Amino acid sequence: MSREQYKKEVSMMKLDKLIEMQEGVSQVKFPIADKELLTRYEKLYTGAINDVLREFCLMNQALPNHIVPLREYRTVAGFAFTVKSAPNTKVTGEMEFRTQMLDAMQENAFVVWDSSNDEKSTSWGGVMTATAKRKRIKAACLDGGIRDTHQILEADFPVFYKYRSSNGSLGRCLITHYQIALEIGNVMIKPGDIVLGDVDGVLVVPRDLAYDVLLRAEEIKANEKKIFGWVKDGQSVKDITNKGGYF
Repeated sequence: MSREQYKKEVSMMKLDKLIEMQEGVSQVKFPIADKELLTRYEKLYTGAINDVLREFCLMNQALPNHIVPLREYRTVAGFAFTVKSAPNTKVTGEMEFRTQMLDAMQENAFVVWDSSNDEKSTSWGGVMTATAKRKRIKAACLDGGIRDTHQILEADFPVFYKYRSSNGSLGRCLITHYQIALEIGNVMIKPGDIVLGDVDGVLVVPRDLAYDVLLRAEEIKANEKKIFGWVKDGQSVKDITNKGGYF
């Protein structure tokens, strides 16, 4: 093998690793049913889960705080269904590709949509909400705009978003990909990851760690119940701390 061939193969091997890291999607199976996993996550809250992610040395799993809940939701959890769009005046083929994307969405999905910093149009509205509810989608998170807000509120469908506008997307923003890895802020989101949203925002749990994170978060919830009891009983901060409590 020549030196040039060797260098080429080494370069390709390094690229393969990068592709796997950036684009690889976990296929891990959980030891419990998917529905049970989500139900148990929904009994928790993003703050406790975020603390657990810190224990796993994952410090950047919360989506940017410019993404806010439309209502003060209790926790909703689903499997990431990712969508990528970008500002573009092209109209041809957009509706066909959107239809294909919607057909691919499955029950218990949590839609995460990166609009590539679009500030002119909206990605989600009343018809999208009605379609999502019919397909039993759990929620939608838009790093971009929404419209038809009254229809979304009437549907009681959880939505997290960046801004509101009456502008639609057709002729302003084009869907380019779905079910690919996204990066929003400092957070990498891959299809099948666990996505949670509540009044404090949206959090992503990598699929490979989702079951272990769940178990640890449930431990923290049980510990906090004890701590709240000690506080209610009037115990001192020092006594609570000495017993392993925290504030």
